[in-house]
Amino acid sequence: MVHSDDGVLRGVYCMILNCGFLFSTEPQLMGTYRIYFFMAFARPDGLQIVPVVPFALSTRAGVPEDDVQHWVSVLLAVYGGALLIASPFCGWLADKSPNRRLPLLVGLLTLGGATVMLCVGSSIGVLVTGRLLQGLSAAIVWTVGLALLVDTVGQTDIGQTMGSVFLAMSLAFLVAPLLGGIVYARAGYYAVFYIAFGVIVLDISLRLLLIEKKVARKWLVEPAPPAEPSSRSAEDLAPALRTTLPSPDTTPRFRLPPILTLLSSRRLLSALFACLVQAALTTAFDSVLPLYAASTFGWTSTGAGLLFLPLIIPSFGAPLIGFLADRHGPRYIAFAGFLFTAPPLILLRLVTANTLAQKILLCALLALVGAGLAAAMVPLMAEVTYVVEARERKTPGCFGERGAYAQAYALFNVFFAAGTLIGPIWGGFVLGGAGWGVMSLTLGLLALVTSVPVVVYTGGVWTRRGEGGVEAGEGVGGGETDGGVEGEKGGEGEVR
Repeated sequence: MVHSDDGVLRGVYCMILNCGFLFSTEPQLMGTYRIYFFMAFARPDGLQIVPVVPFALSTRAGVPEDDVQHWVSVLLAVYGGALLIASPFCGWLADKSPNRRLPLLVGLLTLGGATVMLCVGSSIGVLVTGRLLQGLSAAIVWTVGLALLVDTVGQTDIGQTMGSVFLAMSLAFLVAPLLGGIVYARAGYYAVFYIAFGVIVLDISLRLLLIEKKVARKWLVEPAPPAEPSSRSAEDLAPALRTTLPSPDTTPRFRLPPILTLLSSRRLLSALFACLVQAALTTAFDSVLPLYAASTFGWTSTGAGLLFLPLIIPSFGAPLIGFLADRHGPRYIAFAGFLFTAPPLILLRLVTANTLAQKILLCALLALVGAGLAAAMVPLMAEVTYVVEARERKTPGCFGERGAYAQAYALFNVFFAAGTLIGPIWGGFVLGGAGWGVMSLTLGLLALVTSVPVVVYTGGVWTRRGEGGVEAGEGVGGGETDGGVEGEKGGEGEVR
């Protein structure tokens, strides 16, 4: 047994909790940073192998050069579809599991099998199956990983935590394809997969060493508070207790499945829709920016790829955005993010000529878009946790004994994946059919329209007022309640 006042043994406890890597007086935070690392660089969507996929299709699977682009799109769609469909089931299974480690291991082992298939595959069927398994592993690892983060840090610092996750995601999008391309050019096809296998093995090893916070807490025995002196005996108190304490309610109540309870919240649906739009706005540039830069400026793929830097660099401020969301609530930060994103998106239509000034303008506008999208996304990722916490406070036990964090972030995965599917299609079709100016206008209008439900529903319905004139759903430090989301129980906003 480890007592809370034993400094030496507490240090050992911190070491065990963090798998022997870090010591800290706040072990939950140190464990969290380790999770960030592997959620970023062991991303189960295989970003580091993206540069070699066209080569594998043409030289290993025998796909004609004219059909390579088609099959690249198919492989991307298969991954996104698997992620979208599997996430709800994975979230439900993770919340039913007695711990988070087992689902994470299953997801990583699935990722390992998928990577093997992509490495040795020499037919379309094998490559498609590999990408399908990658999507499944992404559903498991991201759903359970985000739920584990919430389990570790709790609601108080979840905004800052999600800011760090968003930063890690952005770094992965930037570093993984770049690293894969360099390794492929210098060391060949199989070397790219050797890196992937190494990271997967390392990650599995650390998952085996992982001790979850709720498990480690069992080793701590807090000293019992001293008993208050009383002049009355237990016999004297017993009748009073019997008359004042209410009898427990043993009437069984019907309870909806947690995922249906979550989907009944307009507050959560608004946050998920906004996440979908953010993902669509981000990925819309994947299909149009390189092509437009090449046709307008005559840039090679390397120069066009560097244009994504202005979009990603602002994400380094994501932890600060999360910190502000924890202290002041997510509503106005997310609203400002979408509102701020709309003008530079619309102004992208001004970039039409091959001049230095136009190139600088393009980079500046993309940086503003990246800053706005980061400001919008981080509070919304935290809002998912806020909604679950609020529902639990309002109706204790509504999600069962194990809660519903994994299912909530499974829904986040579904909407985010849908956004990544919609964005490239939207950008590509509008650019091809109506041109660059119309495309940028439609994306800007989409961001502007999305700001409306965000300001109305994020943190609770804005138009409903609780006691004391406080907006329904607003709490201290971003700890919003879900009261007022549905206007439940007589239309009152506040939790009763």
